[in-house]
Amino acid sequence: MSVRVVIADDQQLVRAGFRMILEAERDLEVVGEASDGRQALAVVREQQPDVVLMDIRMPEYDGIQATQWIAVQGGATRVLILTTFDLDQYVYDALCAGASGFLLKDVPADQLVAGVRMIAAGDALLAPSITRRLIAEFTSVAPVIPPGVDDLTPRELEVLQLIATGRSNQEIAATLVISETTVKTHVARVLMKIGVRNRVQAVVLAYEAGIVRPGRRPAQS
Repeated sequence: MSVRVVIADDQQLVRAGFRMILEAERDLEVVGEASDGRQALAVVREQQPDVVLMDIRMPEYDGIQATQWIAVQGGATRVLILTTFDLDQYVYDALCAGASGFLLKDVPADQLVAGVRMIAAGDALLAPSITRRLIAEFTSVAPVIPPGVDDLTPRELEVLQLIATGRSNQEIAATLVISETTVKTHVARVLMKIGVRNRVQAVVLAYEAGIVRPGRRPAQS
């Protein structure tokens, strides 16, 4: 079954380039394009894609506003932000809006393809340079423990720590010596309890709350 993708960018050449890259893959299908935020929302409503490649700076609604709308609808569509602007505020706003990942537009084609597949599978995706800067920003202030964290079981807390260090479901399963199916169940419960939509927001919360700190990785069982 193919991953259905919508490309939202105000530059026609960018959209054409992304389409060419994605449609070269048998498991990826571009089902729509949009040149501004308003059009992006219309295409998403019509096509219900698995992933939207979303530019941040667009006419009408910008990518952050469009991402917020998609998140509020509560559907299965996930947003992968692509931009030339490697700026902290844009990153933070996009993640808070509900984006599942963030890559710069100059990312190599193979990483773009891998990123779409990761987002479609429910994993988080942040460019390494962005991750480092976010962590530095979040850990520069006093930790704030949000509601729901105290309700996590010891195993669920372990899973959250591993999510925050960038581990995939497969890697978490190997670390905790449990099945991937069990990992998926734990992840779903963690997201529900801490009140976030996706793994990226869970990463942000874990660092803001001081559950994970730079240079510290959870010990393996």
